Amino acid sequence: MMLGFALLALACSKDPGTEGQERFEFPGPPQDKGWAFESSPTWGDEFTYSGAPDATKWDYDIGGSGWGNNELQYYTNSTANAVVADGKLNIILKKENLGGRSYTSARVVSRGKGDFLYGRWEISAKLPRGKGTWPALWMLPTERAYGDWPKSGEIDIMEHVGYDQDVVHFSTHTEAYYFRINTQKTATRKLDKVSDTFHKYRVDWTPYAVRGYFDDEKVFEFGNEGKGYAVWPFDKKFHLLMNIAFGGDWGGAQGIADDNLPQKLEIEYVRYYKMIEKQ
Repeated sequence: MMLGFALLALACSKDPGTEGQERFEFPGPPQDKGWAFESSPTWGDEFTYSGAPDATKWDYDIGGSGWGNNELQYYTNSTANAVVADGKLNIILKKENLGGRSYTSARVVSRGKGDFLYGRWEISAKLPRGKGTWPALWMLPTERAYGDWPKSGEIDIMEHVGYDQDVVHFSTHTEAYYFRINTQKTATRKLDKVSDTFHKYRVDWTPYAVRGYFDDEKVFEFGNEGKGYAVWPFDKKFHLLMNIAFGGDWGGAQGIADDNLPQKLEIEYVRYYKMIEKQ
């Protein structure tokens, strides 16, 4: 079924050798024009205030539905789970009952307030620790122009699961390449002390490629194959999500341990740099 979608094209024409049949054509990979990014961020948050995250920049996903991965937490919009203090955004996973769940957390999103097509995102973060924790810094399409997940794409700038301490992942998901059919594009690296020090997680996104960096070292590249949205849906606006999940299909794959809760995902800054257009 997935392969059928991968055969969709951007244009079609008649094949003179097959009368009455249609032959699909793809434009082919785009040229890499060596796009650069502006030197100063055009959007972001330095968290130089206290209290709730800036409502002009951030919103929340709320609920305890399992979020498609059998996760155990209930996401709130409470400052008990997402609060700015001491120059950092703190996303806090707690052991407490709410909405039929035994844990609370937050999923802070820029949807509708920070939505961009192409550009560089940088996030400085210190990660939680402990079996069952599953923090992520990631991106989703704002309009889902090509359909529900994974048709409209996903970019995971950083994922970490607590049972595999200090191992971080950068991934992209599309209809042709995603984890449920084991074709996702992923890079995995070990970074020292991700739960003790801040590291920089970055994506450079252009019409040619999605490139991932940990501490400014390039670890990932997924190029635009020019084969339509099933492979490359990354030509629409995306927004940023930051969260800690608990348990679930990946986070809880080796069980959970809640005796060290609460745990925090600390964000030192979020910076978005606009891509410089080229003719």
